[in-house]
Amino acid sequence: MLGIVADDAVRCIDFLPARMAARSPATPLARATVRQLKAYFRDARWQFDLPLVLTGTEHQRRVWRVLQTIPVGEVLCYGDVARRLNSGARAVGGACGRNPLPIIVPCHRVVASNGLGGFSGGPVAHATDIKQWLLRHEGA
Repeated sequence: MLGIVADDAVRCIDFLPARMAARSPATPLARATVRQLKAYFRDARWQFDLPLVLTGTEHQRRVWRVLQTIPVGEVLCYGDVARRLNSGARAVGGACGRNPLPIIVPCHRVVASNGLGGFSGGPVAHATDIKQWLLRHEGA
């Protein structure tokens, strides 16, 4: 289940514990976000068209801009992104883990050089299972 924070822009998407009760979207933009996420889950090539606010450090925002350029079905390593930004792989991983808009800003498309790497940065149970599912859904 996903939690969405959206007022005049989409600000946050969180993976919620399965035991949480579902609530209907409270704003028109939250409803539009749900519709677009459902469209993505039906077809991974769906192009999101939502106003977004990405709050973070300058480095995080630079990483998140690179993530938005990774095509569906492709992956980059943390080191690949780091080289593009003249940064370090750990710093890129940290920015991916703090991504406030997973799925829309596809941090799942960044993997470790020796495996899957982490996902979502939060305490979500089975976060790497979610990452694997998203990559399979996209044909990566």
